[in-house]
Amino acid sequence: MAAKRPMEAGTAREAKYGATAALYVIVIIAVLVMINWLANRYNKTYDATANKRYTLSEQTQKIVKDLKANATITYIDQTAKFDQAKALLDRYANLSPKIHIQYIDYVKNPTVARSYNVKFPGTAYVEVNGKREEARNFTEEGITGAFIRAIKGGTKEVCFVQGSGEHSLDESGSSGLSRLKDALSKENYTAKAVSLLQSPDVPKDCTVLVVAGPRYDYQPTETAAIQKYVENGGRGMFLLDPPLQMGRETISKNDSLEKMLAGWGVTLDNNLVLEVNPMGQLLGVGPEVPLITSYGTQAIVSELHSATAFPLAQSMNIANNSKSTTEKLFSTGDRAEATSNLSSASVTLGDPKNKKGPFVLAASGEYSTGKSNSQGRFVVVGNSGFLANNFIDFNANKDLAMNAINWLAQDEDLISIRPKETQDRRLNVSAAQMRIFFYFALIFLPLVMIAAGVSIFLKRR
Repeated sequence: MAAKRPMEAGTAREAKYGATAALYVIVIIAVLVMINWLANRYNKTYDATANKRYTLSEQTQKIVKDLKANATITYIDQTAKFDQAKALLDRYANLSPKIHIQYIDYVKNPTVARSYNVKFPGTAYVEVNGKREEARNFTEEGITGAFIRAIKGGTKEVCFVQGSGEHSLDESGSSGLSRLKDALSKENYTAKAVSLLQSPDVPKDCTVLVVAGPRYDYQPTETAAIQKYVENGGRGMFLLDPPLQMGRETISKNDSLEKMLAGWGVTLDNNLVLEVNPMGQLLGVGPEVPLITSYGTQAIVSELHSATAFPLAQSMNIANNSKSTTEKLFSTGDRAEATSNLSSASVTLGDPKNKKGPFVLAASGEYSTGKSNSQGRFVVVGNSGFLANNFIDFNANKDLAMNAINWLAQDEDLISIRPKETQDRRLNVSAAQMRIFFYFALIFLPLVMIAAGVSIFLKRR
């Protein structure tokens, strides 16, 4: 049998390679078509950002997935700007088939836009069950807040007792509660200050009453009004700091409030809890700021996954009685200590006089009024600084504060992890570092590549 000529052999190889290449091309095209088909049918994304910037929060997911009726999000702007809004609105639409998105160009459809009373372009509106609410800003917080207002209807009053050195609602400084007030407004609550010195009763429009870190003793009439309110089915949140006697700013023991809480099964220990842990050291906080990373099963804390911080906290003991049932929210670790020396600025860890942990730092409870579906509710935390402006944005502090308000107000469906503010993760470098980057990226690396290419060329010759 005659051997194949070189030209015929080359032609056969070329045909074989050509067929293989064609097959590869067909397979690649088929894979791309399949991927494109799946992408159109199943709109799924993966968020690789550190703080899940492009993932809707647990609160938003919970609210949208629990919708009982169809909801419409309307975005009003110019057509050229619709794509900028689409990235956020599509995430809502992907959560539930009950969510419908519509875009209105206020230039092309001025009468339709006018019917929404739109004031600024780039505004979104949420409509549920015939009730329409404007998003206060075009962010997840703004749109989800509009959902909450549309679903819940009228606002609820959260009343903060003032007059005995409590944290101020309107103060924007480090110890104020202005950020908490803003967070409450986003979830359909109205925060206001009330005084019990001039009235024997808590105002009837108060859904939740908050005692936020009083520095001075409450008068018996104030305590009597609070006790009457809760024991008749009201809701109270008590944030009581340890009675420190250091420097000029001392904190009273508040015997009348402590006696009232003891009657409900919560006994404050009047100590200062100290705890050293690796996370606190990384964050640069001392042992006077216990960090909590493990929580109980109560609804307020069951969905918390991040740490909470409590600057200058006291512990408590809880017990049930004939009228009240209490439940621990969270406690410190075994390594925690507690000192009863509240008049010395120096903290001594390892002092034989210190008590050993763990220590309960917060509890919730219900008071039986004897009437069905009208139990009083209360939350007690041995610290008030965790919701002040300088600490409320620490990890899950805001979630804890808001979840407690939700539970007290019987808005358990809002208890969840809320949208986080966008983190500024820019890389700040000095002039010297910029020069290093310049020489490395624009001079050194190109020279290395050129040298490698010359070396390979010479070897092949």
